[in-house]
Amino acid sequence: MNLHIKTAPSAAHPADKPFPRVLIIEDELPMRTALSDCLEAEGYRVLKADNGEDGLNRAIAEMPDLILLDIMLPRLDGFELCAELRRLAQTVPILMLTAKGQIEDRVTGLDAGADDYLVKPFSTRELLARVRALLRRARKQSGIARKLALGGIEIDLVAQTARRGKKPLHLTAKEFAMLKLMAECPGEVISRERFLDVVWGYTAFPTTRTVDNHIASLRAKIEPELELPLWIITVHGVGYRLQF
Repeated sequence: MNLHIKTAPSAAHPADKPFPRVLIIEDELPMRTALSDCLEAEGYRVLKADNGEDGLNRAIAEMPDLILLDIMLPRLDGFELCAELRRLAQTVPILMLTAKGQIEDRVTGLDAGADDYLVKPFSTRELLARVRALLRRARKQSGIARKLALGGIEIDLVAQTARRGKKPLHLTAKEFAMLKLMAECPGEVISRERFLDVVWGYTAFPTTRTVDNHIASLRAKIEPELELPLWIITVHGVGYRLQF
């Protein structure tokens, strides 16, 4: 595994906010340690198990946000563990990690209920990208970002309606999309570049100033005081986060 360990959480994860919990189920100590160091350096909270039986028990008892699951495990292999979690209606995202690269092994893992599959050796960058993608997908599927209540303002991000009390409040499609992106990543700072990528798409050739202008417009509609925003917080040099 090609490791590049950082010494502090990245700017996208504020140090005072709760981070996703990742359960590593891996019997080989060097790999388990490397994975743990890599994830902790990015700000994730790490749980560990060195066999399938303990891993299954920890997954059920502690309900992590994501599981990194090796296949060749003592006591209970990864395929059996994954299938048992799904039988118990556990919906936690599972990323299988294994030295087995044959198509039949990948198919078996996915059929057992894994969400994604990564073959050893793999790069740290790819691992972290897949972890982020699975966590984003889980957040979107959870429905936690459907509605927002910001003081006296109620916003339905799916129906794209907003009102202050009984009075309708007009937000543009881009403003709804920006709110939705921030709400799907609670506590996370969204960079201007990410806003551009998700809300506009780089093919539209916008600039980071476009993001700032839309944030200013959105604040004018929802913030009680523009000079002291309560909901959309600026993280200087990085981007914005939604506080609610």
